[in-house]
Amino acid sequence: MSIRDIFLCFTFFSTIPLFARQKTDVIVMNNGDRITCELKSLNAGVLSIALDYVDGTVSVDWSKVQRLESRQLFVVLAEDGSSYEGKLSTAVGDAAQPMIIQITQARENKVELERSHVVRMTETSQRFYQRFSGSINLGAIYSKGNSATQYTLGAESEYLRERWAADELLSSNLSSSSGSSTSTRNQVGIHAYRLLPWNNYFYGGLGNFLQSAEQGIKLQSTIGAGIGHFFKNTNRTSIALLGGLAWQSTDYQPSLTLPGRQNVAAALVATQVKAFKFSRTNLSFTGAVLPTLSDPRRIFVDTNASYYLKLFNNLSWNVSVYGNWDTRPPPGFSGSDYGTSSGVSWTFGNR
Repeated sequence: MSIRDIFLCFTFFSTIPLFARQKTDVIVMNNGDRITCELKSLNAGVLSIALDYVDGTVSVDWSKVQRLESRQLFVVLAEDGSSYEGKLSTAVGDAAQPMIIQITQARENKVELERSHVVRMTETSQRFYQRFSGSINLGAIYSKGNSATQYTLGAESEYLRERWAADELLSSNLSSSSGSSTSTRNQVGIHAYRLLPWNNYFYGGLGNFLQSAEQGIKLQSTIGAGIGHFFKNTNRTSIALLGGLAWQSTDYQPSLTLPGRQNVAAALVATQVKAFKFSRTNLSFTGAVLPTLSDPRRIFVDTNASYYLKLFNNLSWNVSVYGNWDTRPPPGFSGSDYGTSSGVSWTFGNR
């Protein structure tokens, strides 16, 4: 099965709608407004809720919520890196004091967190298929002058549990114009991590599969693992760094100068940065640097960055930048492939 086949299957299953639940949660605002709704998620200081009489979700300023209550299961991530799964309520106390979130876990164990220490809350379920969230991106450009066309298709999906999480990133780009050959680039990235007992430390792994016509790569497979740390983990910014080892196998297009596949072992330094602004925009960046151990002068670099601007409901406009570099490619092969794309994005689940 090719990368494009995997990508199309992923995109198809991502479009299957998640089953909605009854909207019986309650939030009370600082001004006394009481809203019966479905709590979806808390991310970037924005509490997303769904109402029976509103199409799509509504964004609520988390700092202006006085009380909340839900019998639904949520995964709650705290600023110190700890995580919990349970039902939500608000501890009764002085209105002048900071709001305290109570998380009722299994066997009725309760954990209390001050509101400002809660980084993220995501609705979850005992059902496997209801734990996914993500987005699908589409874009197209056409120019009559040189009959140039460009198509982009992307998708992201996340599966979140109490102590671990996994996400997938897929992108496909096709560019063609009169007088030149068609250029394609397809990439599938898989990342997973599990929290360690120490604050904001985790161990994780990644898999990256790349096809690039520009670099003459039929398939480049990268598998790596290591130990990481969240250097900043708030409801506005998240910065994580992972260090470890990786193995990479690259199958190039046939040529007279390259007899076959190249396999290398490499050190691995990977990072993920996310920044948010209330209800409207968010920026994400992932990057990996792989200095090969057998040839210290050869370094592989992979980067992906996306900027999202919310339009309405679940629709956003996005700009994406991608790039791959090889400091010592085989003779006759390009050492880089990079580009940009833009289009519309549709989110599903608790995004």
